[in-house]
Amino acid sequence: MNLTTGPLAIDTWDAFAELGERHNGVWGGCWCLWFHTRTPEMGQSPERNQEVKKQMVADDLTHASLVFDGDAAVGWCQYGTPEELPRIYHRKQYEKELHQPADYRITCFFVGRGYRRQGVSAVALQGALDLIAQAGGGLVEAFPQDTKGEKVSSSFLYNGTRNLFERAGFEYQGAKGKNHCVMTKRVDPAATGVS
Repeated sequence: MNLTTGPLAIDTWDAFAELGERHNGVWGGCWCLWFHTRTPEMGQSPERNQEVKKQMVADDLTHASLVFDGDAAVGWCQYGTPEELPRIYHRKQYEKELHQPADYRITCFFVGRGYRRQGVSAVALQGALDLIAQAGGGLVEAFPQDTKGEKVSSSFLYNGTRNLFERAGFEYQGAKGKNHCVMTKRVDPAATGVS
């Protein structure tokens, strides 16, 4: 496969929406909204979630690295600031054990049928890190599943796996909940070519 990445934006919305629509709005119509601040508009229906997501894209309030096979989106990695993505599982434990506040947070992945277990998540993650570097870089945190080498259903791997993040240079910071962990990586700003 010759996969490429690009940001979720109004000009890539149609490709993102087609992937979401092919998969019933993803995880029961979530449209990758769960980690955002809840609003009354969210959760009314998968169709309403899609409308909310599109408006958030138009307002630059949600970010993701999309993975493309040609013109078709085949997966994504959602990222953003902790203010943009404040909802996380096991928040009390996380806040009690937090050592250094992060500048960015990676919250979820999605890979379309026919592309799973082929490295699309790794491509999406690298695309997100590249976009973070272009935005100035900083400390990036993630909360992947710590599978401890055991086979886990892909439906539980929406946060990615510890192994995926280790391969991308993230460092383990500690456990979070029963099966997840906190991992971080410092991303340098992208070179602008200006001297």
